[in-house]
Amino acid sequence: MLAAAWLGTAHAAAVPALEAGERLAGGAATNLRVTGRRVFSQPSATLGADGRMDFVIGNGFFKRLWVSAPSSTKAADGLGPLYNARACQRCHLLDGRSSAPHSGPEDWGRALAIDGESLLLRLSIAPRDDAERALLASGKQAVIPHPIYGGQLQTAAIVGHQAEAMARVTYTAQTVDLAGGESVTLRAPVYSIEAPAYGPLDQTAMISPRSAPPMIGLGLLEAIDEADWLGLADPDDADGDGISGRANRVWSAAHQRMMPGRFGWKAGQATVEDQAHAAMADDIGVSNALKPNPWGECTDLQKDCVTARHGDDPQYDHLEAPPAVMRTLVHYSRHLAVPARRNVVNPHVLAGKQAFHDAGCAACHAPTFVTRSDWPEKALRGQRIRPYSDLLLHDMGEGLADNRPEGVANGREWRTAPLWGVGLTQQVNPRAGFLHDGRARSLTEAILWHGGEAQAARERFRLATKEERGALLAFLQSL
Repeated sequence: MLAAAWLGTAHAAAVPALEAGERLAGGAATNLRVTGRRVFSQPSATLGADGRMDFVIGNGFFKRLWVSAPSSTKAADGLGPLYNARACQRCHLLDGRSSAPHSGPEDWGRALAIDGESLLLRLSIAPRDDAERALLASGKQAVIPHPIYGGQLQTAAIVGHQAEAMARVTYTAQTVDLAGGESVTLRAPVYSIEAPAYGPLDQTAMISPRSAPPMIGLGLLEAIDEADWLGLADPDDADGDGISGRANRVWSAAHQRMMPGRFGWKAGQATVEDQAHAAMADDIGVSNALKPNPWGECTDLQKDCVTARHGDDPQYDHLEAPPAVMRTLVHYSRHLAVPARRNVVNPHVLAGKQAFHDAGCAACHAPTFVTRSDWPEKALRGQRIRPYSDLLLHDMGEGLADNRPEGVANGREWRTAPLWGVGLTQQVNPRAGFLHDGRARSLTEAILWHGGEAQAARERFRLATKEERGALLAFLQSL
């Protein structure tokens, strides 16, 4: 009998076969009109005419290819001098995930070059003195950046400057046996930095690989009342179900106060506004109101970078991306619609939904929230949404650990990734991978990488019958 192996678990409970409005993952804001590779690039269905116009303008800035200064196109210069990508769209391909480093068995054991558009490497060091320890304790800074290379490795540079280094990944094979005689080969990555151009990498440097996540539904996640998702935290596992969950606490440059982190792989950003401004400065090297340095993420020890010509201009508020540009870019980011679910009444999908709950996946991938009724963005308020994330940090085990703390998050913790749209990931970008560094080439591989608090759910999946696993995967593909 289907799902029998899942029953009797701590999380086994009857789940309604089909809930009212379940197809509308983003509530009334859900995209119902467009399919195909552009399915993640549609505006919230609840946007009015003015909002749609701003969305179109913001899309233009999202795709804008920045160039080095000085140039004849002053509105688009200011790239770098060191950077990871020339445009937001270069990493968030068609508003979805970035392309994962490509490899097959013939490449395993061989160091492969990676660039900032597929994967970037975050850098930090342990605090060196009481002042740095106090800075971390205050929460105003989540990490201590590398003294030479800053908070992330820049693998590209404008003419006349050197990229910071080459980033590489080496995959080795790990075989996992499934019930029923099947097996799956996972690719386990090891990251390295070669040929550092500005001096040796500190011996204590910590590296965290990050792929670009999908952009859909960010405004809806932002509109969830803090009390609703923070109420799911159980840091000491008081209910004894083996699942804890806690919120990161981060400094919001936009609000000038500490706030719970909702965005990023370790919940390192509080708002869409914070995330967009940080990415513009750190990934592209473009100054803006919240990150006004025209040299982007360069450090004081990279003097040629700091003193290079830049694109700050009086007619753009002495910035490279003035507030008017960032406002439409943030508006665009907030209103990329979540696609409608597919096959929601298919019996195989419904069996998979029950299996998802019985296996315990929903303990972290919380299915449903309602956005605030008083949220400033009218198009996003009062929507019943189904992101399948609690936005909290969870211990994901040694296999996924980056061993790099970020704010409250330790080296084994990651924010629960929203699952809405996950079934369309490789339709939008066939080269996209899953998890924080794209190592998983399929949803099966992604599940089998789960450890720590998710170890029990992972084992239920591994030990289930082929039919049961197929049903759960069919459910995920429908999201």
